[in-house]
Amino acid sequence: MQDRPTYSELLEAVQHFLETDLVPALDGPKKFHARVAANVLAIVRRELDAADAQHLTEWRRLDALLGTTETPPAERDALRQGLADRTAALCARIRRGDADTRPWRDAVLAHVRQTVIDKLAVANPKYLGAAAIADAASTAAPR
Repeated sequence: MQDRPTYSELLEAVQHFLETDLVPALDGPKKFHARVAANVLAIVRRELDAADAQHLTEWRRLDALLGTTETPPAERDALRQGLADRTAALCARIRRGDADTRPWRDAVLAHVRQTVIDKLAVANPKYLGAAAIADAASTAAPR
């Protein structure tokens, strides 16, 4: 859809309804499940908002680590699969001992740290704190 409401606005509206109207009116397991549903919508919205930028910057970091210059696939599922394949190649190099010495070890640690920050910014940004969220957003921007 290209017009308003956007997917983000729709997800936010349903999340708001769940949190402000439904959760207070429920008790017990139904209240818990409504909170879980609202949280799922928040995660989906954050992932849709951040995924493209995060995936492209992760691709570039993996390019640098693996010594490649491949163009990332344009299609989201192909990009995800490409990232999984490249991560598997990185893991193989780590298992081989390539990350046991500097400077490559430092680059791998920086990549893993940023990847975890990006994933937490989607899954539960409260774990990161406000400063880390702003930092993650600035590093996720395409360069």
